Amino acid sequence: MSRLLPSGPKGRGKQVGMIMGVVALVGAGGWFAGTQMQSPADAAASRRAPEAGPVTVAVERRKLTATVIAQGGVEFGAPHGVSLSGSVGSASGSGDGEATQRVTKLPQAGATLREGSVLMQVNGRPVFVLRGSVPMYRALGPGTSGDDVRQLQSALRRIGHDPGAITGDYRQGTASAVGRWYQGKGFQPQRPSVADQQQLGDLEAAVTQAQLAVLAAEGGGGDSGGDGGAQGGKGGSGTASPPASGEAAALELQAAQHQLDRANAALSAFTGTYGTKVPAGEVVFLPDLPVRVDKVKVRLGDTPGGEVATVTSSDVVVRAVVPGADGSSLREGMQARIETADGTRVRGVVAQVGGTGTQTGAGKDADGAGGDGKGEGDTEPDAEPDADAAADPVADPAAPVQLVISVPDPGPLRDQSGGTAKVTIEVGASKGAVLVVPVAAVHTSADGRARVRVQRDGKVVNVPVIVGLSAAGQVEVRADGGSLDEGDQVVVGR
Repeated sequence: MSRLLPSGPKGRGKQVGMIMGVVALVGAGGWFAGTQMQSPADAAASRRAPEAGPVTVAVERRKLTATVIAQGGVEFGAPHGVSLSGSVGSASGSGDGEATQRVTKLPQAGATLREGSVLMQVNGRPVFVLRGSVPMYRALGPGTSGDDVRQLQSALRRIGHDPGAITGDYRQGTASAVGRWYQGKGFQPQRPSVADQQQLGDLEAAVTQAQLAVLAAEGGGGDSGGDGGAQGGKGGSGTASPPASGEAAALELQAAQHQLDRANAALSAFTGTYGTKVPAGEVVFLPDLPVRVDKVKVRLGDTPGGEVATVTSSDVVVRAVVPGADGSSLREGMQARIETADGTRVRGVVAQVGGTGTQTGAGKDADGAGGDGKGEGDTEPDAEPDADAAADPVADPAAPVQLVISVPDPGPLRDQSGGTAKVTIEVGASKGAVLVVPVAAVHTSADGRARVRVQRDGKVVNVPVIVGLSAAGQVEVRADGGSLDEGDQVVVGR
């Protein structure tokens, strides 16, 4: 039996309420569905990018510091290659000279060499280091003279072995000082070899024989004259010896005397060079001492040809390269901050800007000023240096510039030779806090004046400015005929 809806007023009211609820619910669903549905045009419009507006940044007020930053290498300064100028030991017949030259003790990397120090040994003999500007190029011994002898004598006096007067002539006083120096270092000086001693004996014997020949010639001439007189008396003829006999004696005496003179001259020349010598390979003159052995370039048993080592000063430097635009703002004497990868920080000073380029330019000036005088055809030679100057790395603003940063107090940096370090050099700073904007905000108008565009009240206005220091993409500006304040929004793009 079916269920009947209640009759009466209450039942009809309930039915009407239910119907109205269903209608309201359907209407709300339709409204919601309508709000979520878009036509194709509406959908395309909703995906369209908004119109581009200007990109702005705020004007800042702060101190601006311009710096040049470079990556450099840490090393010791004034590197100098060292090579031997000749044989170590005598080459005039002694056993050392005849033996093949072999390195028997190596230079020690990192060692400090002072005047009189032993750099290395070859065939068991020393190679000494002395201070001097004239390189060793020959053996020094009795009979030699010159600036190299003079600087040897000066060095001997400095290390405590006085050779006497500093004359530039190698004499007995110098030979004695050299002998004391070698013996004080535990080595035997290069005294005359067996062959030298034999040659000295032969020359002395030749002088003795020549002297005897002179005596014999002198005695023979007197006997001949006496005999001739006696024979003349016996013969009763009263005639003297034939003149030819007296002339022959005189010639014999003259020849003997000439031979004696030659023997004496040969002995004198040899004894002038006879004595303690300094072989060409046993001394290395360096312009500045002390030095530090940086690199060893030979091995035990090698024949020491070419460079045997590289020495440096004890000063630490940082060598770096910067673009030409940065290099043009650097000057010698500027302060630098140096930081290594492990965080070590020290102070430095710009010691050299431009490397060999600056020296090359100076050399050209010196050549021009120091010439023998300008002759004919000066116009063409002058044109060539101009071309060279155009190619000179210093003259070319786009060319990289080499820097040398000295480190007065290297501290822990001394142990980091061969490593790298960041160098920061301050090249300029503003006077206190100034208005700063990005470089991209500044543009030049048709009248040649610098301007920035400032967004105010939805509009962009041009404000003339005077540009100052620039650093790290920022530039100092000062309003020139308009207003510009901290916090203003300047346009840097769209």
